[in-house]
Amino acid sequence: MNDPPRTPSGDAFAEFAISVLRLAGHLTSEGDRLAQPSGQTSARWQVLAAARHSTLSVADAARALGLARQGVQRIADILEAEGLLAYQQNPAHQRAKLMTLTPSGEAALAEITARQSVWVNALGAEMGEERLRQATALITELAALLGERRAST
Repeated sequence: MNDPPRTPSGDAFAEFAISVLRLAGHLTSEGDRLAQPSGQTSARWQVLAAARHSTLSVADAARALGLARQGVQRIADILEAEGLLAYQQNPAHQRAKLMTLTPSGEAALAEITARQSVWVNALGAEMGEERLRQATALITELAALLGERRAST
């Protein structure tokens, strides 16, 4: 079977996608390293941070994080069992409880955030604010485009 040939821009996109996937792997590993002293992982850190930013249901948090609802539910339930997160009634939806951080969850998140600040400040200084903002704009634009295409199919 002959695959259609790629255009130069198609090759550039494929290389970009591979580099973003590699970066995601590195970011997950670094996130695990930063979260580990607080007994957490990158995934658990993400759910704690989502619960801190606003009172969200598990489904809302999953959408915001770009993750599967079932995975976020599993992590949220573990965090609740460990006393880091609590569920409260959702006036908008009887079954979709809202996540909130407990004082223990706030403390764990504060520890991780303190370590993360040192790490991001050093990398940000090395890479440069303007380059990072340009890269962020490109990734944000591409994520929106892919989201629109998914929604239209």
